[in-house]
Amino acid sequence: MASSLFITFFLASLSHFLPHSVLSATVVEDLANLTPPPDFTNTITQNCIHNPLLRYCNNTSSSSPMDIVEIFRSTIVASHLCNESKNPNCVESFPKIRIHSRPKTAALYLSFDFFWKYCPLTVVEIDLVNNSLKSEFPTNVLSCAQIRTLDLSYNQFSGFVPVQNLSGLANLTRLNLSYNRFSEDKISDSEFFRRFNASSFIHSGVLPDAKRYKVKVLVLLIVFPITVILLCFCLGWMCLKRPDYLPRTCRRSHKFTSAMIDAATDEFSDQKLVSKSSGVDIYRGTLRDGTEAKIEVYTEKGSKEKRREFAEECEAVFKLRHKNLVRVLGWCNSRSLRALVTEWTDGENLETWLNSPLASSWRRRLRVVMGVVDGMFYVTEQWPEVTLGLSTSSVLLSDKDQEPLISQFKIGDGNNSSTNIFNFGLFLLEMITNLRPDEAQEDSDRRYLEYIRVHYPDNLERVIDEKMKVDERTLEKVKQGITLGLMCTDKPPLKQPSLTQIYDLVVSLYESSSRHH
Repeated sequence: MASSLFITFFLASLSHFLPHSVLSATVVEDLANLTPPPDFTNTITQNCIHNPLLRYCNNTSSSSPMDIVEIFRSTIVASHLCNESKNPNCVESFPKIRIHSRPKTAALYLSFDFFWKYCPLTVVEIDLVNNSLKSEFPTNVLSCAQIRTLDLSYNQFSGFVPVQNLSGLANLTRLNLSYNRFSEDKISDSEFFRRFNASSFIHSGVLPDAKRYKVKVLVLLIVFPITVILLCFCLGWMCLKRPDYLPRTCRRSHKFTSAMIDAATDEFSDQKLVSKSSGVDIYRGTLRDGTEAKIEVYTEKGSKEKRREFAEECEAVFKLRHKNLVRVLGWCNSRSLRALVTEWTDGENLETWLNSPLASSWRRRLRVVMGVVDGMFYVTEQWPEVTLGLSTSSVLLSDKDQEPLISQFKIGDGNNSSTNIFNFGLFLLEMITNLRPDEAQEDSDRRYLEYIRVHYPDNLERVIDEKMKVDERTLEKVKQGITLGLMCTDKPPLKQPSLTQIYDLVVSLYESSSRHH
């Protein structure tokens, strides 16, 4: 009854309200040009008397002119859309809204909200398939509450599906939302899903995609554990081999691995090699943070006990802080490599300095010797088994304040402080004579000392550095310095002066040179 009354109104709309040319004009043109006929309001009223269920009837008693225009405009859209949908006889019935593969047309009709507001009661099927529509779910189509079929497949709709609104369509028996981009919704266990089953949501995004689910399971069960294992492996490798890649808070900065030393010296390249001597190779390396470092590599293989002693002594040396000692950065104590890493100083060594005009003063040379004695006294008190490499080639002068810096530490050989006293004696003699042992010769230290003793004490002028300005008073002090150097190199060690005696004598020589100056 309601449907036939609507058809009567619809036919009247087509035959009385619209001119015959309407079907040849576009819907946009008709909406712009056509206006309601004089008796349109009366016709609506009569239809509502016959069928109060018609959608526009709820507002008839209080309709404004704008409402009448909307109803008329919806009639225009209905006539066009019925023909666009290829219904067989739009004069008698409008059962289907069907627009396939026409994106612009579909989008245009979806934009007419006033049409969907007064959706004809005869429409039972809405098919908007393969139109590449990009928007959220078109909820205005749900105003056609009597529909039995709704197909929005093969579009690009997104967002959430209005499950509650769709559930309220009592006559809806066929729903197809497949091949869209809706957001996943937890409806798999709901009455709504059981009503339409999974075939209505193939690749719609509404339900968890089986392939995506399998991929997630694969990632969770296989890829994720493998990734964790690889990360643990990499972390373990860094902890064991290259801890310098870890944040400073996660590593012990003074512990170097053989891989770190290898990287710092470019695999012990000749370009990085500074010098080679008995049991020690010295390299200029670059640490990962850009710090320049001197790396002393001990070539002699040590026993397990020697390695333990080396580690203990390195621990002690690392804590040493003195103005006349090069700062120790750390060490490596692996089975394959033992090395001490100290800061690199760009200042010249004393061997070079002795040939400069600045070294012509006996007082300046004594000032350097004072600094070395100071550093030696400090090390011997703190760790008497650490041996200092004292020579004019290994003691540096800092660029900043011309302070001498002891840069070589021989660690792990078990020697006591007498070795340091012997080395200091050689160093003192080198500072006075500007001569040094020829390391290319066998037993070079003994040969060097014999040469000086041959001229001691009567012909010492022949061994004193001629570049040093020496008057008669200064000559006596210089001879005392040579005497001290020879005493320090006496063997056995019982004949050597103590470190305190050495310190006092050097201080006395320096003070007397200051008074004379």
